[in-house]
Parts: sequence; structure tokens; C-alpha cells
Amino acid sequence: MKKVSNALLFKYMAGKINTDSAVLDKTRHKLKSPEMYKVVLLNDHYTPMDFVVNVLRDVFHKNPVEATKIMFEVHKKGKGLAGVYIYDIAATKIKQVDQLAKIEEYPLKCTMEKA
Repeated sequence: MKKVSNALLFKYMAGKINTDSAVLDKTRHKLKSPEMYKVVLLNDHYTPMDFVVNVLRDVFHKNPVEATKIMFEVHKKGKGLAGVYIYDIAATKIKQVDQLAKIEEYPLKCTMEKA
């Protein structure tokens, strides 16, 4: 938005400016897409595979085949991509995984990385 000086504003209010030929500046505001973050599950040697699959199904809404595939990726490579989300949702998913792992007394961890 263009800043208008006080003197110009007073002239306009007093009717001393011809508004018939005035040009309006149209400013277009482009919405920026939010930054995306990867939620990555990390491998440990204590959390059972079926618990990881259940977490992927319950928290990340993966189907059984996808969840199993990601679980094996975590098991074999040390980490696996659970999903890509905006920051707030990624942080919430990580918190949910931490809470479920704590309840079941497993050391399963997630991290967040910029996509």
C-alpha cells in the first residue's frame, strides 16, 4: 500500500484534488506456500516392528502395506520418511509418536527436517 502524505490527504478531504483522473494502485498480494518438513522415524534396537507399523497406521494414516514398507526402511537404513507436513502438523505428529512410545515404554524417536 502506498503511503500518502498528510498534506495530500488534507487536500483530498477539502475537495481540492480532482479524483476523476486519479489512478489507483492495485497491489496484489501473493500468498506464499508454507515451508514443508519431513517427519523421519529413527531406528532403535528395542522397539518392536509391529509397534512401528501401528504408529505409522494410527498417527500417519498409512495403509498396512505402506506402513510395513516404511518400517523395513527404518529397520534396514536406520531411518524412514513417515510423511511431509507443514511445521505445526509435523511437530504435532512427532509429539504423538513420543507420547505413544512413552506409554508403551519404547525408545522410538522421530525428527523433523526441512523438505
